[in-house]
Amino acid sequence: MVEKVAVIGSGLIGRAWSISFARAGYEVALHDAQDGAAQAAVAYVDSVLEDLARNDLLSGHTPEQVRNRIRPARNLAAALEGAVHAQENTPERIETKIAVFRELDAAAGPDTILASSTSALLPSAFTESLPGRHRCLVIHPINPPYLIPAVEVVPAPWTAPEVVERSGNFMRAAGHAPIMMKREIDGFVMNRLQGALLQEAFRLVAEGYAGVEDVDIGIRDGLGLRWAFMGPFETIDLNAPGGAADYIARYEGLYENLWKGQQHIASWAEASERVDAERRAALPKERLAEHAGWRDRRLMALLAHKRDAAKKIV
Repeated sequence: MVEKVAVIGSGLIGRAWSISFARAGYEVALHDAQDGAAQAAVAYVDSVLEDLARNDLLSGHTPEQVRNRIRPARNLAAALEGAVHAQENTPERIETKIAVFRELDAAAGPDTILASSTSALLPSAFTESLPGRHRCLVIHPINPPYLIPAVEVVPAPWTAPEVVERSGNFMRAAGHAPIMMKREIDGFVMNRLQGALLQEAFRLVAEGYAGVEDVDIGIRDGLGLRWAFMGPFETIDLNAPGGAADYIARYEGLYENLWKGQQHIASWAEASERVDAERRAALPKERLAEHAGWRDRRLMALLAHKRDAAKKIV
């Protein structure tokens, strides 16, 4: 029997989740409170499936097979009926999340996992008062989740351990790489790491040490090449003859000296004009959407390369 997933909210994240789940073989019921939004999401799905197929990123399925697994639901109850998992993607407002999760908890079957895609709100902030709070958590993707496998599985203090385990297994079955957090914290893992990097990037630009493009080169043509297939701990493990402990012994002092100059916060707002001016010189505003499409096609090619390379490396 084919299992069913409910996707609640059909904006950029919801439609991307729909592709991810349908490609994994699930039936996807797509619900959005806004008239016509679910139908528009299906049209978007149609627009990217051929590119995914050309890069062999549909898990052996045809575009038609994936497309036919995604159907708008007539209402929330219909979307949730029989679903093993519900992925919520409504706006990042605490009042909205509280109201939506109240509806989800009341309407979903007792075994349905209720997950939010929120990137900014802790699961404890909108699930505490729910009778079924034990089956609620955050599963936060990097957009678009049909191209970037990593997702953060973030439990509230009362999320049942078996729900966390089921969620991780469900994400792996859908082709994702779950980050299994032990407990919640503001920003989770990915935004905290990204935020630390962005703060240093803004500091270097705001204080006149480097230009916007220079910082981008450092990541794009430097650190990012390694980070495309290994994380920071694996990186340092390979960057000293004796592994991670050797790296720490050799270089912690160097970084301690750097940290002293990183204890103040650079204002993003004060650097905004310069950052935007340099980016607009490199890419006019009217080409942003076009360039986002280019980014997604590059991600498809990179994902296909990583998959194929992993098969060849022993």
